[in-house]
Amino acid sequence: MKADYRQIAADILEAIGGKDNVDKAAHCVTRLRLSLKDQSLVNEAKVKEADLVKGAFENSGVYQVVIGAGDVERVYAEFIKLAGLEAATVAEVKSSGGKKMNPLQKLVKVFSDVFMPIIPAIIVAGLLMGINNLLASEGLFVEGATLIEEYPNLQGLWDLVNMMANTAFVFLPALVGWSATKRFGGSEVLGIVMGLLLVHPDLLNAWGYGQAALEGEVPTFNILGLFEIEKVGYQGQILPILAAAFILSHIEIFLKKHVPNAIQLLVVPITTIVITGFLALSIVGPLTRGLGNVIATGIVNVFEAVPVVGALLFGLLYAPLVVTGMHHLFLAIDLQLIAETNGTFLWPMLALSNIAQGAAALAMFLVFKHDAKQKSMASTSSISAFFGITEPAMFGVNLPNKFPFYSAMIGSAVAAVFITLNDVQAFAVGVGGLPGFLSIFTDKILIFIVGMVIALVIPFVLTLALSKRYMKKGEIEQNKVA
Repeated sequence: MKADYRQIAADILEAIGGKDNVDKAAHCVTRLRLSLKDQSLVNEAKVKEADLVKGAFENSGVYQVVIGAGDVERVYAEFIKLAGLEAATVAEVKSSGGKKMNPLQKLVKVFSDVFMPIIPAIIVAGLLMGINNLLASEGLFVEGATLIEEYPNLQGLWDLVNMMANTAFVFLPALVGWSATKRFGGSEVLGIVMGLLLVHPDLLNAWGYGQAALEGEVPTFNILGLFEIEKVGYQGQILPILAAAFILSHIEIFLKKHVPNAIQLLVVPITTIVITGFLALSIVGPLTRGLGNVIATGIVNVFEAVPVVGALLFGLLYAPLVVTGMHHLFLAIDLQLIAETNGTFLWPMLALSNIAQGAAALAMFLVFKHDAKQKSMASTSSISAFFGITEPAMFGVNLPNKFPFYSAMIGSAVAAVFITLNDVQAFAVGVGGLPGFLSIFTDKILIFIVGMVIALVIPFVLTLALSKRYMKKGEIEQNKVA
């Protein structure tokens, strides 16, 4: 039966204290994000009774209602109509309703605000790269050859898909430049220009910089005979464009305050781009590239020194970090690792954590024998988790009942240790779930699939085993999600 999105929005609005209690509203992939004037007016039990709602909670002053991918957009559209609100961004809601945050929370918030809008482009690129990786893998489908070698007619298709896949990564600074400049209050189009400047074809490709530096053949700009700036691009890099976007936005804001309106269009954009571009290529880029290298090297060294401990902690704690929103930091780290080492060992563990949460929710489908609504929620949310969206499973099924969440954490940790000891890495960020094998280097795909089986079986079996104990105590009934 088709959902009545207007009625769902009305039910939520009534349960949170009415439209007079809502300051701003936005949504992310799965959740409504609400800035409320008085959170004491919220009837959380009633919020959870609304159709499609899988959970609700407050985090850093923002009230979040978990609905699920796709449906959340439709509910949001009706919600802002009923509440008489203008559409807002997640960043605006956080600024309006957020509590005072510590430096780490502020940093996480920045990364969240910057990367959330561009995640679809990154995931699609990773998925396409995974498909192409399979086509070009020797011995995977044809003994001693690739599919392209066996079927030459596939070459043109491979080239086309490869170009589509690489676009988001080659021009990643432009995507980040747009999103970051918007986040920092500057003009998005100038952020795009700055991002494109950092990957201009006249600059040495970032991936060839290491070899050129070893050979002492790095090209430079000679600035009036006074000093030189290396002609180096920043393809795939995150930190240089983040810093440049921050500087660009503040320069633009300053100029707009002090330059007369009559000449702003002429003076502000060109001055902003010239100053920021000069700083980005001469100072900001080299410094942040060095910082990125230090971060990537440090993480690699830690995992190489104590791989079991590192994998155990990451596999165990990734899901709780999703609850807090701190998981957004890892996308930047993954991209930095890929840029510096051509692969990331963190993302495969992320994918296994998502699969583990889905497996625990699927087990709860069997536990909820006589509750049709709970069975429906468990089945649909588990499928969502298997394809990388874990919030419905976590907030709607696993967290309210506790033991499925813990079971998933244990399964995730064991699987993470297994693939880390076998040096499984991903060459791109893809769909963080069952299709995740497409982003794994082909010589490690079978090992990753074994890791997937571990992440499926352990949470599933543990959840079923623990459910018998909790059913005896009556705690599942008490923790049911309406």
